[in-house]
Amino acid sequence: MSRETTTVTDPMHADAVRALSAWAPGDPAQDELRLAYLAHLAERPDGLWRGCLPAHVTASALVVDPAAGRVLLTLHPKVGLWLQTGGHCEPGDGTLAGGALREATEESGIAGLTLLAGPNGPLPVKLDRHEVHCAGKDRPANTHLDVQYVVLAAPGAREVISEESLELRWFDYDALPELTDDSVRALVARARELTA
Repeated sequence: MSRETTTVTDPMHADAVRALSAWAPGDPAQDELRLAYLAHLAERPDGLWRGCLPAHVTASALVVDPAAGRVLLTLHPKVGLWLQTGGHCEPGDGTLAGGALREATEESGIAGLTLLAGPNGPLPVKLDRHEVHCAGKDRPANTHLDVQYVVLAAPGAREVISEESLELRWFDYDALPELTDDSVRALVARARELTA
């Protein structure tokens, strides 16, 4: 009697492939990253999880209050820069966009955030590949393949510091802090364009 092998498909993995395949960034450099992320996921069934080394996909979200023309940034405790909310995917997330929304809600303390969505649901707005030491300072650096979304806060939303965040602060689109990077500045510009 022969034994059948069943392949179990990870729904998060399938969603990430779907989201990245459906997204058309309209920018050659972003499209090159998108294809690299898809190649990573094709090679690595575990490509979304922290244990996947030397690289794994992460999900982040820029919290935007379009009515006030401001974004919420968090002071990252390890890198000392003001960044968007985000982090590692978790098995309970269900979707990549859901992971970004969960991270934004946890880190901002703001209830009722909603994902910016197109006609077919939420799609990434930007990708960023960067090296980090998420396995520990004494371990080799690994690469985050960050998929970035925009989440909308209600007008006048107030942040709440939690154990997920060291410091949170709203910044006007045109008054971002010095201690941020070009990736965040580009993400803010893209969010501003999409929510105008």
